[in-house]
Amino acid sequence: MAGCGLKSPDAAATTAAATEAAKDQGGAGADASGDPQVTLVYAEVNPLDTIVGQTDTAFKEKVEELSGGSIKIDLQASGVLGAEGDILDAMVGHSGTVDMARLSVSSLTNYGTTKGSLLALPYVFSSREHFWKFAKSEVADQFLSETEDLGLGIKGLVYGEEGFRHFFTAKEVKSMDDLKGLKLRVSSDPVMVGTVESFGASATVVAFTELYSALQTGVVDGAEQPVANYKSNAFPEVASNMILDGHQLGLIEIVITEDAWNKLTEAQQACVIEAANYAADFNAELSEKEEGKVLEELKSSGVNIVEVDDKTPWQDAVKDVVANAIKGQEDLYQQILDCDK
Repeated sequence: MAGCGLKSPDAAATTAAATEAAKDQGGAGADASGDPQVTLVYAEVNPLDTIVGQTDTAFKEKVEELSGGSIKIDLQASGVLGAEGDILDAMVGHSGTVDMARLSVSSLTNYGTTKGSLLALPYVFSSREHFWKFAKSEVADQFLSETEDLGLGIKGLVYGEEGFRHFFTAKEVKSMDDLKGLKLRVSSDPVMVGTVESFGASATVVAFTELYSALQTGVVDGAEQPVANYKSNAFPEVASNMILDGHQLGLIEIVITEDAWNKLTEAQQACVIEAANYAADFNAELSEKEEGKVLEELKSSGVNIVEVDDKTPWQDAVKDVVANAIKGQEDLYQQILDCDK
């Protein structure tokens, strides 16, 4: 297996070489406007003013620019095309209704991505710097290709992140012990279910699109999201307490169906790859800046923000969840950890 150093010069040059080769064929770059016109429907469950929404927009604008307009991105945000499970079902089922999407990495675990499940484990990344070292390494390529290796008909393009995820609740939570007995919303991801239960809470599966009303009516007592998504989805209105436990880095992935990929010319494919890499760099800068800004806005608006000085008890609580999840993949998990060196 590849180590966690940065991609070799040959690997790092792949996109540039593909673009130059396409140009030599009279396709990509400024000449891509001569390629057949293609419209790709791109699904996003969050609003466009979120970190992920802005990342989507950056990708859309860049790929349309690079392709000279031969690729158009029909960006459907705010869950218009359904929850992430609905979007994945459509993509895996070759429905043709969704060509691309920005997905949470954890949502893919329900489709058998055992490698990808390692990225969603609690406390696997110690910092943003740790994650981005991983994302730009050869190790990451093994994870991005897993959906293709499994025959899901989906091609992973690039990783990104939307900040560390924290619990927010209707009543104040000052420590991990205060989570005991609370009903906390989770997706159907088994790792997150196990994580919540390790903290003594009751994991309650609720669709993201129904979360606001579930908090409002008391169906759940809380949930977890990155701070920017917490604010942009108006969750402080119904759950105005947040504890910064940082149990998971909200990892995202831009994906495209193989059906859509194969419709593109080689030149257009190069444009898509280049635009995805551009969007990842955009995302890295935006996410950190936006998280700090939003945290200050939340505090100023009266949201009760609780800092966690020592995460050791939280990490200890989920040790069994992690140990069970990495069985058979211990070496690969260690390679992720080694990216922090």
